[in-house]
Amino acid sequence: MAGGGNAIRGSRVGAGPIGEVERGDAAPRQTVTYFCSHDHRSVITFSSQAVVPDSWDCPRCGLPASLDCDNPPPAPRNEPYKTHLAYVKERRSDAEAADILAEALQTLRARRKAGDVIL
Repeated sequence: MAGGGNAIRGSRVGAGPIGEVERGDAAPRQTVTYFCSHDHRSVITFSSQAVVPDSWDCPRCGLPASLDCDNPPPAPRNEPYKTHLAYVKERRSDAEAADILAEALQTLRARRKAGDVIL
């Protein structure tokens, strides 16, 4: 026979006290069904005292889901990736860009005339 150890034969990890017939009453719960735009149904269990949220992220696809099975929320619209230049063009007009470019070129030419090393 294998030696020693503190294990009690015939029990499992996480078992309650030996001889316990009932683990006690479970807390009162409520189940709520959420619906997403991909026709997924998500049944979520909450405490009966909890405030049920109006929306929930679908565990299958990640889209928002609501309590209304006939009108699930639409998928959020993804904005396309914008480059740095696109953001600059949103902030500056063509005239402002021309002024900034002219000023930068003037500064560069002045440094070249002065003999500064430009890297």
